[in-house]
Amino acid sequence: MAIVDEFTPKIATVLREGYTAADLRADALAGLTVAIVALPLSMAIAIASGVGPERGLYTAIIGGFLVSALGGSRFQIGGPAGAFIVLVAACVMQIGLPGLILATFLSGFILIAVGALRFGTYIKFIPYPVTVGFTAGIAVIIFASQMRDLFGLTLPGAEPAEILHKIEALWNARGSVTPAALALAVATIAIIQGTKRWRPHWPGMLIAIAVASVAAVGLGLPVETIGTRFGALPRTPPAPQLPVMDTALLMAALPYAVSFALLGAIESLLSAVVADGMSGRRHRSNAELVAQGVANIGSALFGGFCVTGTIARTATNVRAGSRGPVSGMLHAIFLLAFMLIAAPLAGYIPLAALAGVLAIVAWNMAEKAEFWALIRASRADAAIVLVTFLLVVFRDLTEGIIAGAAIGGAVFIRRMSEAARVEPAHGAAEMPVEQSGSAVVYRLHGAYFFGAAATVGAVLDSIADRPGAFVLDFSDVPFVDSSGARSFELLAKKMERTGGHLVLTGASPEVRRTLLAQGLREPHVRWRATVADALAEFGGPPG
Repeated sequence: MAIVDEFTPKIATVLREGYTAADLRADALAGLTVAIVALPLSMAIAIASGVGPERGLYTAIIGGFLVSALGGSRFQIGGPAGAFIVLVAACVMQIGLPGLILATFLSGFILIAVGALRFGTYIKFIPYPVTVGFTAGIAVIIFASQMRDLFGLTLPGAEPAEILHKIEALWNARGSVTPAALALAVATIAIIQGTKRWRPHWPGMLIAIAVASVAAVGLGLPVETIGTRFGALPRTPPAPQLPVMDTALLMAALPYAVSFALLGAIESLLSAVVADGMSGRRHRSNAELVAQGVANIGSALFGGFCVTGTIARTATNVRAGSRGPVSGMLHAIFLLAFMLIAAPLAGYIPLAALAGVLAIVAWNMAEKAEFWALIRASRADAAIVLVTFLLVVFRDLTEGIIAGAAIGGAVFIRRMSEAARVEPAHGAAEMPVEQSGSAVVYRLHGAYFFGAAATVGAVLDSIADRPGAFVLDFSDVPFVDSSGARSFELLAKKMERTGGHLVLTGASPEVRRTLLAQGLREPHVRWRATVADALAEFGGPPG
């Protein structure tokens, strides 16, 4: 029954608790608020990712509805996310739009498998400095990708993907700055920041986009718009169809699918944790991953791209008074209504204004205070966050995450190894070490695993050089792995050769099972419940 509960969507829990008309009104207002935020963001993220703005709306409508309807979080809002811009743009550049849709489709099945295998808990173990580093790196890349539209630059060819070449190309095109585009971008940023400070409950992004669009049309400004670059937006999502599948495209799309699934899992679970912190609720990690998988499959069927939980929109949903997943479902319906009724108006939106929106997104994503706090915290944390950040910016997002997690794991192993120690047991009434045949009592502290085995094992070997009873108290050892258990087996054999006894006390059932599995059984070692029992039997002089 517990497994069933673990995968039950939160919508079922909310309905089971009792859902009233007042709850529906609160969710409708929250859903409308989130839709107002999601509308410009979805189109801006899609454009920055190298696809048409309509695909951002397909992703938010289909993916957003499925995430809320099937997910394990009450307040999660799904849709296109700024964190994916780098990966999606690289995917489109390498294997085209059909490859992107196929990669999204495949990532859905990977996420379903990860959730079904109950791996959601482990994804949350990615070190905090890694998440800060890759988030800051993505923010830098997003901002760099918007500089062309922010300044209204005209490039002679395609904009380079690699950031150093991109900056070089943008600098070489500095003479083509369009003052009107720059003015609209600055005005957009100013309006968003101004409303956030003085009217925080107003939809600052939508107001900024509307003002910029009216100014561009009313003043006849020479700036690019959604309409001039992409044409008119469709009024409805397309009919569902399976992605193009051939062997070559499948093999090319698979690495991107894995990257989408990894980043999507991290982003969605981080978002769910943020929602938990704001609301006092608890999400179901594995149910959330399964829902993300279904949402990615659904998005791909309708021509959208990768879906994940979005932190900013989820936080907006909680602050707007959401009572549960219905608000997220309604947010998707409101976005669909916009497509049906007002799609032609989107053609007048200046790209410089959307670039201003994404500049704000990048600034907020960067987690500047957390980044500098980690730099100052310790050399290890600084190394993790800097390596992750630099690899994400100058190499590849996946490489940054893998390298950062690897360094973080190595740092953790070192710190845990240093925490493990062995020391004489005070008050155990052990007899003097110099007296041949006496019982010597030592207590182990901390997890005894492969990282600690070499360090602590050398200490134990030196203590066990003389014959007699060597009592090891495991009362303060929460965990022993096979490498640690193997070192005790070698110690026991050494004691047998010198005519001594290795006596183990205080081990928990889990630790005892691991030690027994490695051959630490009678008569090679002696098991006793407590140190007092061991001393009563082996504490006297040899007879």
